[in-house]
Parts: sequence; C-alpha cells; structure tokens
Amino acid sequence: MGMPCVSRVWTLNLLVALDVLLTVRNVSRAADILCLSQSATSGALARLRDYFGDELLVQVGRKMVLPPRAATLSDRVRSALVQIDGTIIQKPGFDPQTAERQISVITSDFVAVVALTDAIRFINAQAPRLSFVIEPPLDRPRERLERGDIDLLLMPQRYLSLDHPSEPLFSDRYCVAVWANSAKFGETISEQEFFDARHVTVKFPSMMPSYETWFIKQRGGDGKIDAVVGSFLAMPFMLAGTDRLAVMHERLAQIFSRVLPIRIIPCPIDIPDVVECLQWHSFNAADECLAWVRQEFHALVRN
Repeated sequence: MGMPCVSRVWTLNLLVALDVLLTVRNVSRAADILCLSQSATSGALARLRDYFGDELLVQVGRKMVLPPRAATLSDRVRSALVQIDGTIIQKPGFDPQTAERQISVITSDFVAVVALTDAIRFINAQAPRLSFVIEPPLDRPRERLERGDIDLLLMPQRYLSLDHPSEPLFSDRYCVAVWANSAKFGETISEQEFFDARHVTVKFPSMMPSYETWFIKQRGGDGKIDAVVGSFLAMPFMLAGTDRLAVMHERLAQIFSRVLPIRIIPCPIDIPDVVECLQWHSFNAADECLAWVRQEFHALVRN
C-alpha cells in the first residue's frame, strides 16, 4: 500500500497557525501568540484562505467572525493538534527528576485547599521542574478539556465529560456551618429549621449550581438564599455575626473552624457524599507525565 498523499503546502506550523487564528480571530494577537511578525501571520492566513477557498475570518462591524466553513474547522483542527501532542510529540521515558512541564488543572478552591496543597508540595519534592496552574471552573471546563487547553479536570462526576476517561480521587461529606455565637442553632438542627434558615450558597459563572445546591433542590427545598458567593472559601466569612447557615464540605469546614468563629453541626438532610474525580483527554491516555501525576495524587490525597 502506498503512502498517503499529503499536500506540500501543509506543515504542522500552518496547522498551528490555523488553530490560533480561528481561536483568537485577530491577526495581531495571533502573531503575538505564534511569535511571528504580523506580515508573516497575514501571509499564513492568505495561504490558508487559498487552500480552503474560504475567507476563514470575516470582518463584521468592529470584530472578526468565523464563516460557517471556518466554524466547522475550528474544533476539528484543535482535536487534531491535541491528538498529535498526546500521541506523537510527547517524549517517552518520563523521569520525575528531570521532566520540565507545566500541568494545568481546573478545580474548585475547596479541592485546591483540602487536596492539592499538600499533594503538589510532595510532588515538587520528587519532580522539582514540574509546575502547576490551578484554575477555577469558571469558563466551560469540559470544552477546555476537549480543546486541549488544560491537562486535568478535578470535579464531581456530574460535571465531567462523558467522552473522556475519569477516575474517583477522594470523597467528602457535607455538614452545616454556623456562627459560633449564634443563639438560633443548638447542637443539632431539624430539617424544617434547615429550610427556614437563611442560607449562604456558592455559584460559579458559566456552570451549573454546586452539587449540594443541586441536591437540595432535588429534594424539593431551596432554603432562603440570603447571600451568594463565588467561591467555597468565601462562605464561612459570611456567617460571623449572623443567623445564616452554610452547607459546607466537612474537610473545609474543619479547617475554617480552627481560625474563624464558626461551629459545625450535622446536616439534617442526607446529602450523598461528593466524589471528586480526575479526568483527562482520551488522547493523553499514554502521556507518561500525566499518568505519573495522577498516580501521585492518588497516593497523596487522603480519601
């Protein structure tokens, strides 16, 4: 069988240029990302337009938009580059002592504090040239994994993609946190008192409600939402001097109970434990560095 015919006009650099141009939709910004001059980037765009017989980027008002052909190409090009990176470019023979790489993880501030802080410190002792970027789940995390923009998701299963592998890392149960000096709450709280109380809850932009908020709504209750914050770490700070309550992850509540005037009482609603799962792109299944990092997370994170 003969070798497949590949047009000589194509190079990997041109594929990368196409991906960047379709993503940022701006020749000047694309040139900066590609470390090329603006004229060289414009030349690459001209070659791509000639090859596809399509404008690829069209000026509409003050911004550039993708015509239909380019819109269908965008995800395919990114998928091809992710596959090339995961199956061809990654060097075999990972050595923690010498490997130099940045690992990007999308997860909540709760997970970053209770699970990753110590784990990354121990990993860095073994792999001093690995660095980590921990990002909050603010901007379509599943799509970013699909596009290869990040290495790992670490989130509850219901927020993960069905198209890529995942594995449980740790679980945590829920409790109720209140101001330590509140006279409204005793050592326990009834379900009716729970729903009658004023609640502090968390909500992330561009995402579904938090797991515990979703579950409470499934029970037919909503509580009286008194304050909505953008992070789990902000919740306990909203309790001092009030009769509010917050449904919190127990590990996080225990940490804050040592430094803030809050106390922990059992949750009157039987909320299933949250299970935080690691997910990676299927094209990165053979990535030795990511496999090692996942293995270390499992060894270091207390379940």
